[in-house]
Amino acid sequence: MIAPRRLLPSVSSLLALEAVERLGSATAAAEELSLTHSAVSRQLKHLEEQIGVTLFHRQGKGLALTPAGADYAASIRDYLQDLARASLKIRAAGTRQSLNLAVLPAFGTHWLMPRLRRFAEDHPDITVNLSTRLAPFDFARESFDAALHFGARDWLGVDYLDLMQDRIIPACAPSLCPDGPPAPEALLSLPLLHLESRPGAWEDWFRRQGLAADRLRGMLFDQFAHMAEAAALGFGVALLPSFLAEVEFTRGRLVPAASDYLTLDGRYALVWPQMRPASRPLALFLRWLRADQVRG
Repeated sequence: MIAPRRLLPSVSSLLALEAVERLGSATAAAEELSLTHSAVSRQLKHLEEQIGVTLFHRQGKGLALTPAGADYAASIRDYLQDLARASLKIRAAGTRQSLNLAVLPAFGTHWLMPRLRRFAEDHPDITVNLSTRLAPFDFARESFDAALHFGARDWLGVDYLDLMQDRIIPACAPSLCPDGPPAPEALLSLPLLHLESRPGAWEDWFRRQGLAADRLRGMLFDQFAHMAEAAALGFGVALLPSFLAEVEFTRGRLVPAASDYLTLDGRYALVWPQMRPASRPLALFLRWLRADQVRG
């Protein structure tokens, strides 16, 4: 249910308040909004009367926001951004329906995007919008139809469609392994690259090779793409998932630093909220993904 109209200020008055808070003066806000100084003052006065709280006071010939006004401006900034994003999405989609997906950067780029090309060809009436999210979020607070998730089934209140098992392999620049994949113990003498979201990944890999390795040090990254780029530049050996490693092997920028992939327990999945029925674009996308898995 939408709040009573008396509690819903006009967008123009909210824009005036946000601009004054951000730019520091009504004069600067008026210039940015292509308004007169008096027009900005009227917008703020009308907003103040509607809210019933003092939002600004006169300071010489200018205006200054009260602490309440500054707090209110900060709180509505996200609303204005959300409104702008919603308008951009519908303008970009036109008469087509939209499918809004939250994606993991590397998996979204190298596994999902090639499939989205085929999905778009099969469903030209649907526009797919992608935004990056690295961790689970509240579907009630974010306007996504579905999201890519990695790991255990620990995202509450969602349904799952498994996409692929996690398989990793050490990879490095050809100059670090000129004679092909070395013995696992040889990697201990090479610089190793680490991912923030997978602490202990190298220790686990060495343990599965029957080798003891503890407190391994090296460069730290927050995304696979950055780590792969560093490996290609010769900074060290990276543990990469199969969907990214295969792309880099094909390009010739990286070579395997082990004889085979290691299959782990984690899985990549598409998740969507149980609290609402799937939209038509999501239902079609789920059906298409399931068929794509059957096709292999």
